[in-house]
Amino acid sequence: MNLYRVSDKIDILTIKKIFKENGRIALSEEAEQRITKARKYLDKKIASSDAPLYGINTGFGALRNVKIAPKDYGKLQTNLLRSHACGAGEEVSKEIVRLMLLLKIQSLSYGHSGVDISTVERLVDFFNHHITPVVYEQGSLGASGDLAPLAHLCLPLIGEGEVYYKGERLTAAQLNKKMKWKPLTLKPKEGLALLNGTQFMSAHGLWLLMQAEGLAKMADTIAALSLDAYDGRLEPFDELVHFVRPYHGQRICAAYIRECLKGSKISSQKKKDVQDPYSFRCIPQVHGAIRDVIEHVSTILNTEINSVTDNPLIFPVEDKIISGGNFHGHPLAMALDYLSIALADLGSISERRTYCLVSGQRGLPAFLAKDAGLNSGLMILQYTAASVVSQNKQYATPASVDSIMSSNGQEDYVSMGANAATKCRRILENIKTVLAIELISAAQAMYFRRPAKTSPMLEKLLSEFEKQVPFIAHDRVMSEDIKNSREFIENTL
Repeated sequence: MNLYRVSDKIDILTIKKIFKENGRIALSEEAEQRITKARKYLDKKIASSDAPLYGINTGFGALRNVKIAPKDYGKLQTNLLRSHACGAGEEVSKEIVRLMLLLKIQSLSYGHSGVDISTVERLVDFFNHHITPVVYEQGSLGASGDLAPLAHLCLPLIGEGEVYYKGERLTAAQLNKKMKWKPLTLKPKEGLALLNGTQFMSAHGLWLLMQAEGLAKMADTIAALSLDAYDGRLEPFDELVHFVRPYHGQRICAAYIRECLKGSKISSQKKKDVQDPYSFRCIPQVHGAIRDVIEHVSTILNTEINSVTDNPLIFPVEDKIISGGNFHGHPLAMALDYLSIALADLGSISERRTYCLVSGQRGLPAFLAKDAGLNSGLMILQYTAASVVSQNKQYATPASVDSIMSSNGQEDYVSMGANAATKCRRILENIKTVLAIELISAAQAMYFRRPAKTSPMLEKLLSEFEKQVPFIAHDRVMSEDIKNSREFIENTL
C-alpha cells in the first residue's frame, strides 16, 4: 500500500492516485514543523496578552465582542463544534467525506491554523483507517466556511457524532472504545480552525471533476456512435474546420470523434443529406466547450486545495494573527455553477440526438421499433431523457447569484457554494441517465443499419454493451435497460 506525504502542494492527479490505490497518508516532516511552530506561537501569544483574538478569547460571528474567560477557552471550542453541528438532509457519500478529510488535513498542514499536531494526526488516522464521519448535505452557506458539514466531520474527534467503520455505523464513543482512543480535548482556536474552511465545497468539486472528465469522453464516444447510427457526415470533424477556430476542447473533441469512427463503413458511404442537425454537426463546438469548462474549473480547484481557508490566520514569522475572509466560497460557487451549466448542456445535446434517432428519419423506423404500432419502441425512453434534462435546466440556475444575511448581519454576504456543489452533483448523476438513454438508442438504431458496420472501436463497444442491454425486438419494461446502460457507462469511467 503506497504512502503519500502531506507536504507543500497536492494536485488532482495525486488525489486520484491516493483513492485509486487505496493509499495511506502521513504528514511530512516540514508539515509537522509548521503545525508545531504555529501552535507554540499561538500559546505564547494567548499567555502574554489579553487583547481580543477572534474566536480564541471572544465569541463567534455576531457574538464577536463577547469576552471569554481564560478558564473557558477550551470549552468555547467544544461548544462551537456542538452548536454548529446543524446538518440536515441526505448523508454525504463516503467518497466525498473522505475527500473532505484529506483536504482538511492538507489545509491544516500549512501551519497557519494554530491547531495541535495531535489533532491533525487523529484526522490522518481517520483517513488511513477508513473511518468516515456521518456528514449531512444541508447546512452550509459557503461563507464562513462549510460550518455545519465540517462540524459533523470533526465532532468524532471529541467523542461525539457518528462514523462508519468497517461496514458499521457507530457512535464516536463506540469507535473510541474499538480503537482504544481517548477523545481529544480541544485547545484555544482549534474548533474554529476545524470548522472554518471550504472542504465541503472543494471535496464535491474534486469528486465532480474526476467524474466529469471521464463522462465527457464517454459522451464523445456515444455521440460518435449516434452519428454513425444516424448516417451522419464526417466533414464537420475535419481538422481544418477546427484549425481556424482553435479552441482546445473543440480540437480535442473533433480529433477523438475522428478516431472513434476510423474504419467505419457507414461513415465512408455516400450521404443523401447535405448537412446534419446541430446536435450532430456541432458536437465538437458544444462538447469541446464543456471540456474547456472542466479544465477551467480544474484550475480553480487546484488553487483551492492548496490554500488555507480558515480564520483567523496565524503568521508566526510576521508575528501576526489576522482575521480575513479566506473561508468565503465565492470562487468555488461560481466555478461549480459554471460546471453545472456545462454538464446540463452535455445532457441537453445528448437528448436532442436521441430525439433524432427515434423520430423516424434517415431510413430508421419510427421510435426504433421493429414492428411500429404494435410496439411503441423507444418512444417513452426519449420522454424520460426530456424530463431529466428539463430538471437539469432547473438545477443549473446559478446558486452564486444568491445570498442571504446570517449571524445577525455580521455574515451579510454569502456564496451559497455548498448549494452549487450539491446541485451540480445531481446534474452529473442525471447526465449518466441521459447518456445511458442515448447509448440504448444508438445501439438500437445500429441494428437497423446491418449488415453495414461502424468502426472496429465502436463495434467492440456495441458487442460489450449488447451483453447488458440486448436488442429490443418487442416492447418490454425498459427501466432495467436504463439501469444497466448507466452501469455500463459508470464501469467505463
